[in-house]
Amino acid sequence: MIELLVAICVTALLLTIAAPSIAQLVTSLQLSSASNSFVSGLHLARNEAIKRNGRVVLCKTADGMSCTSTGGWEQGWLIFHDANNNSLRESSEQIIHRQLPLAASLRMTGNLNIATYVSFVPTGATKLIGGAFQAGTLTVCRESLSAVDARQIVLNAAGRPRVHKTIIPSCG
Repeated sequence: MIELLVAICVTALLLTIAAPSIAQLVTSLQLSSASNSFVSGLHLARNEAIKRNGRVVLCKTADGMSCTSTGGWEQGWLIFHDANNNSLRESSEQIIHRQLPLAASLRMTGNLNIATYVSFVPTGATKLIGGAFQAGTLTVCRESLSAVDARQIVLNAAGRPRVHKTIIPSCG
């Protein structure tokens, strides 16, 4: 009986020590998965713009059918062929891909140039609707008021994304 109690105590102690590491691993996997999904969407949009010889837009969406300027990228995104070059999806414009919302605790925010959409032109470069180059950083993190691990997706003007790990002061 004493041996069984000792074994249970040792197991409980080991689980107490390992639990934070497991939680951190799960968070890291969620961040990587979300950032990889977005990068895959960027690659798809870029390739479609080149293939179609026309503008293709990746925008955030709340309903899976139209672009929105409110909320974050975590609510999902839409990739469509933007035939009229206005970065807004009309019913006649073909949807290439829809991304479902991310896990409830994740946040994705883009800085000014990529806050609502990313637009690829036939050369594969990113351009704002006004014609200026489009580059920026999108941050993926778990909601927290304290310092937290994050992934930053940096998009250059040539349309090439890269991801790197970082720690940010808070995520809200």
